[in-house]
Amino acid sequence: MKAAPAGAETEKARIEIPVTGMTCAACAARVQKGLSGATGVAEAGVNFATERATISYDPSEASAASLVEAVRRTGYGARVDELVLEIEGLEWAVSGEPVERELNALPGVVEAVVNIAAGSARVVYVPEAVATEDMARAVESAGYRLAAPIAATDPADRERIAREREYGSLRRKFWFSAAVAVFAMLASMPLMARDSAAMSSDLFHRFMMPVNEALRGIFPWLYAVDPSVLAWTLLVLSTPVVFWAGRQFYRGAWSGLLHGTADMNTLIAVGTGSAYLYSVVATVAPGVFTRAGLPADVYYEAVVMIIALILLGKMLEARAKGRTGDAIRKLAGLQPRTALRVRDGDTEEVPVEEVLLGDVLVVRPGERIPVDGVVLEGGSAVDESLLTGEAMPVEKAEGDDVVGGTINGQGSFRFRATRVGRDTALAQIVKLVRDAQGSRAPIQRVADRIAGVFVPIVIGIAVVAAGAWWILGPDPAFVFALVAFVTVLIIACPCALGLATPTAVMAGTGAGAARGLLFRGGAALETAQRLDTIVLDKTGTITEGRPSVVAITPAAGVDDDEVLTLAASLETASEHPLAAAIVASARERGLALSEPSDFFATGGRGAEALVGGRLALVGNGAFMAEQGVEAGALSDAASAMAAEAQTPVFVASEARALGVIGIADPVKPTSAAAIRRLKDLGLEVVMLTGDHRVTAEAIARVVGVDRVVAEVLPQGKVEEVRRLQAAGRRVGMVGDGLNDAPALAAADVGIAIGTGTDVALEASDVTLVGGDLAGVPDAIRLSRSTMRVIRQNLFWAFIYNVIGIPVAAGVLYPVFGILLSPVFASAAMAFSSLSVVSNSLRLRRA
Repeated sequence: MKAAPAGAETEKARIEIPVTGMTCAACAARVQKGLSGATGVAEAGVNFATERATISYDPSEASAASLVEAVRRTGYGARVDELVLEIEGLEWAVSGEPVERELNALPGVVEAVVNIAAGSARVVYVPEAVATEDMARAVESAGYRLAAPIAATDPADRERIAREREYGSLRRKFWFSAAVAVFAMLASMPLMARDSAAMSSDLFHRFMMPVNEALRGIFPWLYAVDPSVLAWTLLVLSTPVVFWAGRQFYRGAWSGLLHGTADMNTLIAVGTGSAYLYSVVATVAPGVFTRAGLPADVYYEAVVMIIALILLGKMLEARAKGRTGDAIRKLAGLQPRTALRVRDGDTEEVPVEEVLLGDVLVVRPGERIPVDGVVLEGGSAVDESLLTGEAMPVEKAEGDDVVGGTINGQGSFRFRATRVGRDTALAQIVKLVRDAQGSRAPIQRVADRIAGVFVPIVIGIAVVAAGAWWILGPDPAFVFALVAFVTVLIIACPCALGLATPTAVMAGTGAGAARGLLFRGGAALETAQRLDTIVLDKTGTITEGRPSVVAITPAAGVDDDEVLTLAASLETASEHPLAAAIVASARERGLALSEPSDFFATGGRGAEALVGGRLALVGNGAFMAEQGVEAGALSDAASAMAAEAQTPVFVASEARALGVIGIADPVKPTSAAAIRRLKDLGLEVVMLTGDHRVTAEAIARVVGVDRVVAEVLPQGKVEEVRRLQAAGRRVGMVGDGLNDAPALAAADVGIAIGTGTDVALEASDVTLVGGDLAGVPDAIRLSRSTMRVIRQNLFWAFIYNVIGIPVAAGVLYPVFGILLSPVFASAAMAFSSLSVVSNSLRLRRA
């Protein structure tokens, strides 16, 4: 940053930031102290009553982003809003950097990220510190402008309408240009026949010679028309194409010139514009050229054909790019528009935006659940496949959580809304996917650096090529020079470079979202493909994360139900986690439980109570020994349970052992297969847990993990991750996203096992919505596929330009005697961008 001149005082800026989380005046003082000590802050005041921080700062040393971060460092929140700006002409840009630079320079803007593939910019800003009008002016300063506002309030509808509007505009312009191109081509045939001998080396003219002879036989009258009449006719036909269908090119190029930027518009405008202006002068005042010894030829048909072909390519590209966002539109489309709310005993249909926290809602058979909530009454099977990727419906009963956007089955139930609006799991997922699709992968920096100098270099090559043809080329040298100049400009395709990464990121993150794999951004998508070690937390990741009864061994003459009924009746008075597992198992079997009396627990080892008039005992082996109960043959069963990572719980009555219950945190059904797939991908798998080593090793044997690190605290998990990294390993940490947050943050890629109602977004780079470990190998395979497509896109974009530009300049002419036509160049350029987008779309089937 530049220092202010000696004796000069930098003008201070002022901003107000809404602060959240303050509960008293001491909180406000803490925030004020933190802000006052931040770099560049001259003065800061925090008003607890209005919950706002007023800051005077030096813009050369501080920004809205740094001030928001300063607030958050004090332990409180800074409220920011987010806006997506639809920008016209961005699809022609080489890079979004000019727009980002102008937006980020606005006071109040925390972050601005441009997505060329989506034609939009995502702006995070401080409310009231910057207006939409300021953003519009910033976009115009970068050489673009905001698209016309769309009345729809739903983001998915707005995006769909914007795509349809763009595609419809391109389609109309293409068909008009194509129709004119056909007439222009016919009208130019006699002129082309006159010039074809001189331009026989032009591939297009060479191709058109036999066509010309055939048309001479069909339309002999056309070849009898005066050439000047034909030239004027072509001028009249081509002018609307140039100034209406091609207006966006010239407007974009002019705006770029005013703001010191150059993009695809510049190349197209200079190339077609120079050919058009030459043709106009040759038509209106041909003597200007003939007196100078230059041919008064016209190139209207080439100009019109070039514009038509470029519009065709962009039209097909717009349709293909629209499909890269299908996943996010499907997710957003899961949100129902209305809900059935119960008020004072009556049911009313209301817009989903009017649903408040705590409202009681009714869901009928076959309907989508409007918001997140907890079931109060009734039950049903709910299809969560579009949200989590799970094919089987999930049974929901009283007390179970339900997720907005999922589909109710044949039952009906009432539930209380617990999350509404932007707080619902579906809204969080849509936001995460939208942010990821608008983010940059690190590999894109290579393309951005090249794109930044691409257009000036191409213009330089075009000028050099034209000069070489004019000086060294055969007669008519000027015509050859003009063709080479236009062809080089038209064939160059920075759009392919600009689209190579963002279209693949959009398609890849969209494909992941459709399968319950949520990447936080392009960086996570790129880093995941380089992982060579996966560290798995045990509880809640490999296992279900909740204890349950997995085995019952009764004594002779006693059955399973008798053992479980007695134990569960006693445990209804206990709050121990193992007690809850026993009671839950009994209720699942439909067993009738008795009310215990005189309940007494002994130090976590066991409990006793009177059940049905009998003294019942439930506890471990030591507790039974203290009570004088002889376990006998049940001891062997208990030892076998312990060897299989189960906790044995003895059940006795009247000093007689009735049986032993094995309780364990069961392994998820898909864990072993998922770990096997990880190994097949060449990854080393490590289990990391705070559980006892014997239990951890038993689980590891079941699922096929070779290396176990047990009995570690959360900080120990971080240390183990860093130890692996220090050994040169690229580590992915998989955990529940809450207890494992430090290790998730320390890993190269943190992968959180979430559920539809608990999406761990903060500490993780990837979230598996379905809570299934099988998503981990899926995420890594998707990452590898996406990066492979990005590398393919970049390779073909580079190779296309490396080969195409020299050919357009005429390097083949000395050896083969051929020169590329601008018409063929425009077709090749359109194909280049389209091929990149089409290649990215393959990821939708990944």
